[in-house]
Amino acid sequence: MHADHHTETADEEYTLPSVEALLAGTLALMTGYAQSARECPRRPLMARKLVSNLFFLSGHPQLSVPMQTMVSNLRTRWQLEVENAADAAAHAVPSPLWHAVPASVQ
Repeated sequence: MHADHHTETADEEYTLPSVEALLAGTLALMTGYAQSARECPRRPLMARKLVSNLFFLSGHPQLSVPMQTMVSNLRTRWQLEVENAADAAAHAVPSPLWHAVPASVQ
């Protein structure tokens, strides 16, 4: 007797074709980005990875041409987000410290 595939894997474990796995990972990154605080140090990395994933999806042979075009447009928008975040970080004023930094540590 063969065990059911669903009982052998965890709820979050899936076997997907490569294009679907890449799309699922991209959607998960978008969710993580949207749910993270603006100050999150990993947020810029998530945005850069999103741009990378969308780049590969935009040329993926298993996606239709209209879907490739839509994904390419999304990549352009996310690239602007990456550039705007980099500009904002370059012009950010550090917050003042609550306590003075000691001249030396004992």
